[in-house]
Amino acid sequence: MCLIAWDWQPKSSTRLLLLSNRDEFYARPDQALHWWDGEQILAGKDLQGGGTWLGVSRSGRLAALTNYRDPTHNNPAAPTRGALVTNFLQSEQAADTYLASLASQTDHYNPFNLLVYDGQQMLGLESRHRKVVPISAGVGGVSNADFDTPWPKLQTLKQGLQSQLVADATDTEALLALLQNSTPAADADLPHTGIALELERTLSAAFIRSPAYGTRASSVIRISNTGSTFTELRFGATGVLGRYTVLSGLLRGTCKVNCAP
Repeated sequence: MCLIAWDWQPKSSTRLLLLSNRDEFYARPDQALHWWDGEQILAGKDLQGGGTWLGVSRSGRLAALTNYRDPTHNNPAAPTRGALVTNFLQSEQAADTYLASLASQTDHYNPFNLLVYDGQQMLGLESRHRKVVPISAGVGGVSNADFDTPWPKLQTLKQGLQSQLVADATDTEALLALLQNSTPAADADLPHTGIALELERTLSAAFIRSPAYGTRASSVIRISNTGSTFTELRFGATGVLGRYTVLSGLLRGTCKVNCAP
């Protein structure tokens, strides 16, 4: 995951609305959104690492991961960070307990940010600092820097989400459209992350297109008092590969609609 924005309203009937784009090499194999074996985790799957970048559980938990962009710290032999998402979704630990335990182990992994929601608490973890970040109610976000670092694409997405909350928060098509913004940031506004300027420009858009790398999935998740709705658009190098919407009642049955192969 490379871009996430959310509106967390713990006292509302819709507790969490989350938008996200996953950016990855097109050649990296994955599976689209589906219920994993045992039907307790709903997520796409990274077939190379075995974990996931974003998922929800039957019990109403959510976890999402972004990498921290730092080309000087990339160990190809490091364990997959996607397991941190699935481990939380399978766990019954409170969010603060899970992150406190994980914080002491972050040196084993390439840098990351992890967002977790246990149905009561919503927290983040910045691995570089071993820092647990409290998430306040309202609109927030994270990209490939620390939580709420004001990168242009994150600021634009958060502002768009805020406007859509006023207009119609139930309009999934409008929310997905926010994630399809392929306009790069102006050079003067680009972050400086240690990569070449041309690549910095390419990666500054919310929706990334390049010959070998780009946005692979755009997702909208709603978690309410009664269940969740997970909508995903899946992309490859040639464009849209499929659309998936899964409705899940908490600890009850599920119904899949609009599913494409």
